[in-house]
Amino acid sequence: MTSLFWHIVLRDLRLALRHGADTLGAVLFFIVTATLFPLSLGPSPELLRRMAPGIIWVCALLASLLPLDRLFGAELEDGSLDQLMLLGLPPSLVALAKMTAHWLTTGLPLLLAAGPLAIMLGLPGTALPVLLGGLLLGSLVLSLIGGMGASIVLGARRGGVLLPLLTLPLITPALIFGAAAIDAAATGLPWKPDLELLGAFVAAALPLCPLAAGAGLRAATE
Repeated sequence: MTSLFWHIVLRDLRLALRHGADTLGAVLFFIVTATLFPLSLGPSPELLRRMAPGIIWVCALLASLLPLDRLFGAELEDGSLDQLMLLGLPPSLVALAKMTAHWLTTGLPLLLAAGPLAIMLGLPGTALPVLLGGLLLGSLVLSLIGGMGASIVLGARRGGVLLPLLTLPLITPALIFGAAAIDAAATGLPWKPDLELLGAFVAAALPLCPLAAGAGLRAATE
């Protein structure tokens, strides 16, 4: 069962490397959007420094949503999703494997791009480890909740429109905790409680989101 799980993950990684438009588009969107904020806010370094946590988190959240529409949709269209469901893995593990691949191809590149962008926006160096730690947990939440939402709207008419409406309210608490932790670290306040709440969010989403996503995949393929 473990080998089948990683077989799906590696398969999706190979497909992402072969057709890297989704990953490249998400990273470019993240970089370009975060880079445009200084142009719209003006030349005030202090204003940029205060807004940097929210800018990075909002841009990361929106960028992670871009590939979700095709997380399961493309395989439903060509019939490969039915083959994955017949491998013998529970649907929840199939969904978790797809979510893991989404994080490796989208969440991890966004995490690597966040550091230079934070320095560009003037975030203090003391807050940089908190930023990366929070985005590590937050990107996991984004992949888990986003994958759950993608499976629920799978096969629905205008599923691409429904997906953000379903996932954004669920992801917003993670954005609040992550941005609050960075802001607290930048101003010298305690930041651990916010990261602990974000970690609790990951601990709750890890078992629940794949179960819900598995139910959505089962309903879409029956």
